[in-house]
Order: sequence, then structure tokens, then C-alpha cells
Amino acid sequence: MEEIDRRRTFAIVSHPDAGKTTLTEKFLLFGGQIQVAGAVKSNKIRKTATSDWMEIEKQRGISVTTSVMEFDYDGYKINILDTPGHQDFAEDTFRTLTAVDSVIIVVDCAKGVELQTRRLMEVCRMRKTPVIVFVNKMDREGLDPFDLLDELEEELKIHVRPLSWPIEKGARFKGVYNIYEQQLNLFTPNKQMVTECVEVDVNSTDLEAHVGEGNAAKLRQDLELIDGVYEPFDHQAYLDGNLAPVFFGSALNNFGVQELLNCFVKIAPSPRPTQALERQVRPEDDKFTGFVFKITANIDPNHRSSVAFCKVCSGRFQRNEPYYHVRLDKTFRFSSPTQFMAQRKSTIEEAWPGDIIGLPDTGNFKIGDTLTQGEKLHFKGLPSFSPEMFKYIENADPMKAKQLAKGIDQLMGEGVAQMFVSQFNGRKLIGTVGQLQFEVIQYRLEHEYNATCRWEPASLYKACWIESDDAAELEAFKKRKYQFMATDIEGRDVFLADSSYVLQMAQIDFKNIKFHFTSEF
Repeated sequence: MEEIDRRRTFAIVSHPDAGKTTLTEKFLLFGGQIQVAGAVKSNKIRKTATSDWMEIEKQRGISVTTSVMEFDYDGYKINILDTPGHQDFAEDTFRTLTAVDSVIIVVDCAKGVELQTRRLMEVCRMRKTPVIVFVNKMDREGLDPFDLLDELEEELKIHVRPLSWPIEKGARFKGVYNIYEQQLNLFTPNKQMVTECVEVDVNSTDLEAHVGEGNAAKLRQDLELIDGVYEPFDHQAYLDGNLAPVFFGSALNNFGVQELLNCFVKIAPSPRPTQALERQVRPEDDKFTGFVFKITANIDPNHRSSVAFCKVCSGRFQRNEPYYHVRLDKTFRFSSPTQFMAQRKSTIEEAWPGDIIGLPDTGNFKIGDTLTQGEKLHFKGLPSFSPEMFKYIENADPMKAKQLAKGIDQLMGEGVAQMFVSQFNGRKLIGTVGQLQFEVIQYRLEHEYNATCRWEPASLYKACWIESDDAAELEAFKKRKYQFMATDIEGRDVFLADSSYVLQMAQIDFKNIKFHFTSEF
């Protein structure tokens, strides 16, 4: 129970460019994992961010895949997942949210709540995941803090309570008053060092000496207003996912980050029960259970191997013990389970609920697989969504057919995109959520598998999985839509509609066929 209580597993999510990766860097700095914080868009600093380790991420300054990192802080063991903000990789982020116990949402103080943040919040609300909001970039001009709080309540449909408060913003930014610990933190811009904290009683004249008369008066007014308008911080309401504490700061200048971290480890939940189809799995159960929520190929370029990320849900995982793989009905032993610091990894002897371990994978795992000590369990909630963009993938170099086939196979197993094989002519069709994924696939095939591909346009509207209890009608449908039928990598039937009209007509004509837009049904 001690090990479970000191675990904190969370994801950092937001719209692109709000500062997730920069915030992750600063957390690692406080955790003592890195000595100098790297920059996402580095000009003067030679070091790139730890969590953006792929070549394409360093070049473009964006995150393409979720990175897993762990460190110890103040007696707590923290597992942190830095997710891509770009909506083209939303599926990776949605799946990551199934493996965490709480979430930190980063909001840019100038732009407020953006589209992607809203969509991610819906997923958190669906699962009742506790949320903390960090308002970033206070050292730039932005919206008024009170307007921002109103926008957060309206857009994210959640009650908020500020636990720190900014004094001025932009070029006049003086610092943050920490309401949770009742301290004043003074701001000195520095990207590598930590700022000083001063213990100040708000009602004493010491405050004027630090921030000036005008700011002192305004701060007192604001704090009165906050106490008048917002209810006191209620820990249980936060754990139930109904209240979001709000912090202000600047991740780039390392300001307000430590206050966020100190408060986070105290109030965030330790690992929570996970719902399986058969029963609820509690972290304190004796026997080990876990599920795979992500697979990454080529973390180490020297070895063409994949790693399956497994979230431990209950019991204790031990190295070299036999574990039962439910889907394959086989037993496996893992001689080198690893823990991650983005790309660096170290072998571990044991892991506890809340931890995320990497298991070497030679093609035995798929996203959503369950490992247990003999019990048949199935965890749900790791869907593939219906793709909206389609292209045929063709081999550009006949000599490299084998490399291309292996590359496509591994990248699809990762869940980067979905592949369908046309039943009409056997061509391979790749479906994605966004244009950027096609570029990432092409880039990774070339640089990691030494294979070149070319894209050919396919004008399709949507892919839907079909099923029916009426075998005769299903057969008639397949005959009539023969040109538009395909199979996915699981071998299930998929109907590729070429327009919304065709899809509506099919739904009207064939009453007994169910059309699904996610792969879980």
C-alpha cells in the first residue's frame, strides 16, 4: 500500500504550442533527472527537449508521439506522459488518457481555451479524470486573469478555483502570490534557475516593499474578490472531476512550476481502480494485471525492435515471472522489462500499480492487450476512430518491397494510422485523421526502414465497420458494394463510403446492418 500511495501517474495535454513539452522539461529539472533544461525551439541552447527524441520532432519543434518519463520528487514517484497537442495525433493522446489517474491541462494566457483543449476535456469528463489547469506564458501580454477564469468555466464546463494569482502580466510581470501556501514568489527571468520565494503577510506593509504600492493594493482587492466569488478549494470535488484548481506561471522562465508540482503531489490521486469487462480491478488486489496502451517501434535505432507500454493496474510485476497473455492464450516471461526517461531506458526488477513499463515486443502485442496471472480479463476503452483522409500507398522502389512491408506492418501496429486492404483489387489503403500523419509515415519509412513509398489519392468519405445478425442481408450488401469493401488488420469487414449521401442511402436500404464509427463494438 505504501508503494501505491506514493505513485502519481498523469498526462500533460493541451492545444499545440501552449507549452506542454517545456513544462515537462522543468518538471524533470526539479526531479533531478536532467541538469540543464532543453528548449523545444532551440537557437542558443544546444540541447533539445528530452521528451522530443524522434528526429522529425527535433526538426519541426512539435511532439509526434507520447513520451513516458518517470522521476522521484519529495518522496513521491511520478510517472509523466507528455502527449502530442497536434490534432492529427489526437488518437495517441486519447489512448494515453486511459492509462493515467489525473491530467494537467496547459492553457496559453494570450489565446485562452482552444479547440483541441476542449476536445481533450470532453474525454476527461467522460472518464471523471481529475484536472489541474496551468495558465502558461504570463511573461507575455495576455487576457485578464478574471476573464480567463470565466472562459475556463464556460468552455471546459467545470468549476475552477485559483490556487495562485499573478501580479501584473507581460513586461510588467512581477510574480505570483501562492494562495495555497500563502507565499509571495518574485519573478526574475531565467530559463535555467529557480526563482526565490518570500514569506509575506498580505495585510502587512512588507508587501509594498516587494511589489510597489499600486500592485499591493490591487493584489489585496483581487484576493478579496477571489474569496468572495469562488468557493474554498474542496479536495473531494477535485478528485471527483468537478473542480479544477488553476495555477499561473511561465514554464519557459521556470516560474510558478515548482508551486504547481508541490501542490500537485499533495492533492493528486494515487492509482485508482480500473474497469474491466468482467469486474473492477483494484490497485490493492494481490495478483498482477496490466494492459498495453501504446506500442513504439525503433526507440533504439540500432535494434529494429518494438516496445509495448504496459500500465500496471494491480498487484506487483516481477522480472522473469510467467504472465498470461489473454488474447493469445499463452504464457510469457520478460527478462528485460524497462522503465523510461523518453528514449533512455533502464531494466527494472519490479513495478507497482500506476507504473508504466516497457516490454520488448517481437510482434506478440497489439494495443489493448491484457496481461494477468492466469485470470481472463479484458480492458475496454482503447478505440480506433474512423479515419477521414485516405491515400493508397505504393512501393516506390521495387528492390525494397520487403522493408516497406515490414515498416508498414510495425507502424500500423503502433496505431499511427490504420491500414485497409481493398477486397476488390487488393491495394493497400492508409486512413488517417490528419494530413501530417502521411508525412510522418513517409519520413519514418525512409529513415527507420530504408524504404520509399509514394501516395496516390483516394476520394473516399469515411470508413465504417459493419456487422449484422442477418447473414443473408450482409452477403447481399457485400455483393452490391463489392468495389467499396475492405478488411482491416484484424480481418474485419469495413465499408468505405465515397460520400455522405451513399452512406445515408446504405443505412436506409439495409436496415439490419449496423454501421460503427469506432473499432470497439
